[in-house]
Amino acid sequence: MGVSVTSRALDLLGAFDGEHRSLSLTDLARRAGLPLATAHRLVGELHRWGALAREPNGDYVIGRRLWQLGLLAPVQSGLRQAASPFLHDLYGTTLATVHLAVRDGLEVLYIERLAGHVSVPVVSRVGSRLPMHATGVGKVLLAYAPEEVRTEVLGRLTRITAYTVTQPARLLEQLRRVRAEGYATTGEEMSLGACSVAVPVRRGDTVVAALGMVVPDLRRQLPRLVSALQVAANGIGRTLNASVEWNSGLAGARPAAEG
Repeated sequence: MGVSVTSRALDLLGAFDGEHRSLSLTDLARRAGLPLATAHRLVGELHRWGALAREPNGDYVIGRRLWQLGLLAPVQSGLRQAASPFLHDLYGTTLATVHLAVRDGLEVLYIERLAGHVSVPVVSRVGSRLPMHATGVGKVLLAYAPEEVRTEVLGRLTRITAYTVTQPARLLEQLRRVRAEGYATTGEEMSLGACSVAVPVRRGDTVVAALGMVVPDLRRQLPRLVSALQVAANGIGRTLNASVEWNSGLAGARPAAEG
């Protein structure tokens, strides 16, 4: 029995990963193991449906419609719904950019973002993925990730700015402090002029997400921001524990991040 059209289309979507977010038609065909003519026909159908989007240079990227479908997954939709009122309260109290993120493999996946009033260079957006070692929410998720995840991340610490931590021993010490103190910080490690602070969101004893903020400077307001984040994270955790949708979603899905 030959390979189905559905399998071929899924192979094309599976050609994208963290290192290949934008692909030409030729690269898509090669990575999916398909003839160019077959890839051309299927990519056209995926593009028309919204599963793929085309960049000005002709390359293809994952389309918004796939992201919108992903938000319907019980775990993610339950998490965003539970967090929404607390994110808005946090934003209203601080007027800072607020993030809710989960771990996706070796990266941070941002599932919610409220933009702050203060002009700060923020590179994240809903649906984007960023390195764990250079972001506040990422350091929280990395601190509570399985050992094999930490080992793999420590083996590929890339420098993004002059302040990015790329020494494994130094990062390990920071992760130890995250677990001891309950929060993580960054200082211009992802983008110049932006600092971040983040705390874990727990469902029971499991860290399922990270809640963070991006501000121009942490020196004078760190205790206040950590306190506000922890109050919001505790509220999200209580809501998750009581949520029928979240609990039922866990039957067939892994938590957003593992402790």
